[in-house]
Amino acid sequence: MQLILLVGLGGFVGAVMRYLVTGWVQDLFYGASFPYGIFTVNILGCLVIGALAGVSESRNFLGPEVRALVIVGLLGGFTTFSAFGYESFELLRNGQSVAAFSNMFIQVAVGLAAVWVGYSVTQAA
Repeated sequence: MQLILLVGLGGFVGAVMRYLVTGWVQDLFYGASFPYGIFTVNILGCLVIGALAGVSESRNFLGPEVRALVIVGLLGGFTTFSAFGYESFELLRNGQSVAAFSNMFIQVAVGLAAVWVGYSVTQAA
């Protein structure tokens, strides 16, 4: 139960941070058609998860409670794209390039298709 509460707490903070950072960055690029805010959040999340994974691996740094709070909760609330990036990186690092590129292509393609289906279903009269 403690891990679930830590994930929830981290997720709350991460979601608020995503909202604030996305809005702040998008305001910096006022009028831009490219979503710079969410791009920044996604790349920042990937950088942080990579750094935490590297520190954790080389120094056995993160225990289960910290992982639940920071990686699953905070970064998960901030951006799930970081988990997608890390999992794809791990597949590549382990020599599973076909699985890595399949993961990247399939998740993006099916994700976009799912958005289209969800949207389309609500538009049918």
